[in-house]
Amino acid sequence: MSRHGRRAGREGRDDLVGEHPWGDAGQLLLAVLFFVIWIGDQLLGYTTFLNDVVPLFVRIPVGALLLILAGYLAQVSMRIVFGETRETPHVIRKSVFGVVRHPMYLSEVLLYLGLLLLSLSLASAAVMVIAIAFLQYISRHEERRLVARFGDAYRQYMRDVPMWIPRIRRSCDLSRETD
Repeated sequence: MSRHGRRAGREGRDDLVGEHPWGDAGQLLLAVLFFVIWIGDQLLGYTTFLNDVVPLFVRIPVGALLLILAGYLAQVSMRIVFGETRETPHVIRKSVFGVVRHPMYLSEVLLYLGLLLLSLSLASAAVMVIAIAFLQYISRHEERRLVARFGDAYRQYMRDVPMWIPRIRRSCDLSRETD
């Protein structure tokens, strides 16, 4: 979904809490900066010397996998948030929102990381670090708004579901084992 479609999908929606006022503009600016530097570095090769160290047969499959995962997370999370109207607003816990609290932002990070692995551009990596810091900042802003709106339900969600990195769940809970 395009940024315009995403914005149109949330106008006048009482079931959405809202994003940081600079969220979309900041994400767009950082994405453009990343892509300009990434493409420029591919053409000029100033900071891509690590390409000689890590072979293509490693970089391409891992980078492609990250790009596919990024697309999946973006598509599913946007469909859930903007494609469904909730009559009674509530904390969304289904699907990818049961794995991480910010799957849309995680998809953006994975997109940057996947492209970065394809080129190993250190200049692009610097922009990616700035983008991650920005996403962390706007995520915290949005979470404060969500806590204000949903209170203990969102606090419990924060305890249950990690912000960015999915938990690897153990198949058996050792604390429940019987003797």
